[in-house]
Order: sequence, then structure tokens, then C-alpha cells
Amino acid sequence: MWEKLRKNVIQTSRPVSVRRGHGLLPAQDLPHSLFRVPFMFRIAFSVLLVCFSFVPLSGSLAAAQKNRPNILILYADDLGFGDLSCYNPKGKIPTPNLDKLAASGIRFTNGHSSSGICTPSRYALLTGRHHWRDFHGIVNAMGSSVFKPQRLTMPEMLKEEGYATAAIGKWHLGWDWEAIRIKKGNTPDCFDWSKKIPDGPLAHGFDHYFGDTVINFPPYAWIEDDKLVKAPDTMKDEKAWKPIKEGGWECRPGPMVTGWDPYAVLPTLTEKGVEYLKSRKDQKEPFFLYFAFPCPHAPIIPNDEFDGKSGAGPFGDFVVETDAMVGKLLAALEESGHADDTVVVFTADNGPEKYAYARDEKYGHWSPEPFRGLKRDIYEGGHHVPFIIRWPGVTKPGKVTDALVSQIDLMGTFASALNLLLADDAAEDSHDLLPLLEGKADKVRQSHVHNTFARQYAIRDGDWLLIDAKTGYRTGGWQAWEPRHGYPGDDNQPVELYNLAEDIGQRHNVAADQPEKVKEMQALLTKIQEQGHSAPRLEK
Repeated sequence: MWEKLRKNVIQTSRPVSVRRGHGLLPAQDLPHSLFRVPFMFRIAFSVLLVCFSFVPLSGSLAAAQKNRPNILILYADDLGFGDLSCYNPKGKIPTPNLDKLAASGIRFTNGHSSSGICTPSRYALLTGRHHWRDFHGIVNAMGSSVFKPQRLTMPEMLKEEGYATAAIGKWHLGWDWEAIRIKKGNTPDCFDWSKKIPDGPLAHGFDHYFGDTVINFPPYAWIEDDKLVKAPDTMKDEKAWKPIKEGGWECRPGPMVTGWDPYAVLPTLTEKGVEYLKSRKDQKEPFFLYFAFPCPHAPIIPNDEFDGKSGAGPFGDFVVETDAMVGKLLAALEESGHADDTVVVFTADNGPEKYAYARDEKYGHWSPEPFRGLKRDIYEGGHHVPFIIRWPGVTKPGKVTDALVSQIDLMGTFASALNLLLADDAAEDSHDLLPLLEGKADKVRQSHVHNTFARQYAIRDGDWLLIDAKTGYRTGGWQAWEPRHGYPGDDNQPVELYNLAEDIGQRHNVAADQPEKVKEMQALLTKIQEQGHSAPRLEK
């Protein structure tokens, strides 16, 4: 009874997610409605607290107090569902380390990002909120932060629970570059690089950051915490770099440190990640490491030792290198002694880039297999991504499930695991996956809204998928791909409806045959958009 009573009070009275400015409201400042603990219940609890104040804690209660698992999120960039061998047996890319991770945890075959592009998906993962409630596009080169001051983030929530928090790798969520600007322009002398850059990772819950913010955006330089390690002194010059191996550089013009080598980005980030994980050895404080890979996003630049390691060209080799870096990070986690008390999540921000069409034709490897669509599209290939969770003591090794899940759900899941009460204005779209992870439920989510661009939405509800637009494409190049894969061509209907249980490749639009289902799903989409949330805890 004591343990149950204690858990109920914690679940109903911890106000960690209510923010004011950059901080969290202390308990005495909270409105009484946030506690939701009846007066008589609080009196009864106080009496029991006195009665049991001299009774030693039971083993299970002591364990519950220490149940703050470390969290390691490995976030790939522009990786297709079919780019991992554990997801695509007929693929041409070996991924032994990720296959091993999947075999030791739970592999989701129906996992989704919030968007088909970078910034929005990252924002949704770190806030538990659909990006489209606030914005649609990416942060452009040296653009400002997408986070509003009052928006609670996952690292802020965890930091309040005593976690050490770190981000390593791609940020792409903006900084206040204008704060260090000294004159108009985009050359190295337009900025005071000795100053701290505000409104980056450290302003939104991370204790530490290391990375180059975005591999193909300026400044081409390393950032540690909120300062440049070395000041840029020249402009980006692709001619000074080793030749690219596939596609284009896609690097925006801007300031660069002399000698900058894009090929060194992934190995350097991995080295920093390994150092961080090893540094946690013997540390009692739990940690959260958000490791955001710059790959296999363009520029496609596998290092020479990985050339020819796949049957899918340089992109495939880049995925092999990414898998190898995952292996190094997991080995470092093992060496730290924390492998058994760390939740490991692997997923990707969106599907593969347009080069996938040429790769399919040349090598016979379709990156989003078995789906239609790529990055930017709202067809499944744009946002239906690999999703693996290994949670020692919670997930059953080797389990595979087709339950619908989203990266948005991670924040609500970790809050639940820590017995935290999220406020109504935090993680509004995040579902608690714990019952699913523990094997106590077959599903926790019935619907999911897919979106990349304004006024082009799709919604999943059970097996049904409605594209509430004339097409789900935004990326060109599909015209030759479709007939090669047996697609009938556009039927010129105003919307598209698919039963994914029967048609996972989205070949046959049945909207004309199911007008009532179309109306039903349009109504559900409108409801989710207008009510401002989709998390079950917020349903009245």
C-alpha cells in the first residue's frame, strides 16, 4: 500500500514541466489545479508518512527511487527504411551493428518522424509536439532558433531530474547569430567569433554541445558549447576539399576555417561521442546524450576505408560507415559500464534524398523499400523510418512490432518512466509508449499526422492513410521510377486514400470508392489540428 500510495502522489503532483521564461516554476508558484491531489488524500498521505517515517525502504521502493535510466538517442540524417539490412533483407547495404542493436531490443516497423525534412523532425522529437503547430521549413544557413523561450524541451525536463545532458553532432535548430554580428554581410569579418553564440543547445536544456551545427551550412568550423573552437578566416571553397563521391556538395556559401575537411566531420563527432560516454564511467548522475549524425545526408562522403563496402555505391558505403560509428558508440557505452542501465534509441529524421532514384536504377537498391516517396514527400518513404529501442529490463530482445509509433512519443515515454507530470502546454502530441515497450499493450497510438509543407497533410488512422492533397510528392524524379515499380500513374483525384494493410506501397488510390472514409479522416485531421493536441492525457 505504501509503495502504491507514494507512486500515485508522485504521478499526480510533480510539476516539472511548467515553465516561465528559461526556468521551471517552483512548486510554491504553481496553480493548485496542477497538483490534482484531493485535500483528504494529502492528509491521509501525511499521516502514513509519519507512521512509516522510521520504516526502512523496501527493496522495490529503493529501486524505484533510483530508476532514472541513462538515455542515448542516435539520430541518423536522411536514412531510408530499407537502408538497414534488418529492415530490408534484399537490400545491398550491410549494417551489422544496427542489426545487433535491433536483435537486443524492439524493432518497430511502423515508426515515423514528424516531418519529411530535418529541422521540423528534430524539433518534434525534442519537444513532443508536432512541428506544424509552429512552423514547417528548415532553419536556413545561420538562421535563428525555432524554440520559443517557454517551450519545454526533453533535455530541460531531464535536467530538472538531475540528468547530465549533452548534444553532439548536427543541431539544425538555429542560434542567435545576429548577437555576434558586427556588420552586414556573410564573410568572416562580419562576426565577432570570440563571443558566445546565444540561443543554441545550451539555452534549451543541454549542458554541453559539440558539433558543426549543420555539415553543409556555414560556419564551417567546430562549435564547443556556445563558442567557436577556432574562428573562421576564409570563405567556403569546395575546390580545397577532396572530390565528392556521389551527388553534389550542396554546401551553402559562408565563413570557413582554413583547412576544414568535411570528410573528418563524422569521425570527429564519433570520437567526441566515445569520449563523452567513457567519461560517464563511475558517474552516479544519469546522462542524456543526443547524438545526431550528419549522415548519410549529402554531401555523400564515405571515408576511403569504406569504399566498396556495400553494393549500393558511395551512399551505401556511407551507411556502412554510419553503422560502424554506431558500433563504436555502443562499444564505448559498454566500456562505461552503463550498457545495462541505458535506453538506446536509433531512428532517423526523414527518408532518403532524391539521389535514391538513380541508386535504385543503377544498383537495384531502393532506400525506402517497400515504400513510395522520399525526403520532403508525405508518401510513406518521406517519414516512415527505422526505429529501434533497446531498454534493458523493459524491452524484450528480438521483438518486432507493427504498432504505430512516432519520435514525438519519446518525451512522453521518458516522462512516464520517471513518474513526471507533464503540463497541458508541454509535449502536447506525445504518447506514452511504456505499455507497448513492456509488452502490456499491442498499441498506444491509433493516428498520426504527416506533414512537410504547409497545406499538404496526410493522416494515418489504423490501417488507413489519407493524403489530403492531390499528390504526396514534392521531390522530382519519380516519373521514371513509378513505371519501373508497377505504379499505375496519377488518377487525377483531389485526394488519395490507401489501405496500408493491403497496399503498403501506396499504389491504388481508393478515395473514389470510399467517400465516407475520406470525410471521416478529414474530420479527424481537422480535429487534431484545431484542438492543439493529440496526446491521450489531454483528452477531456
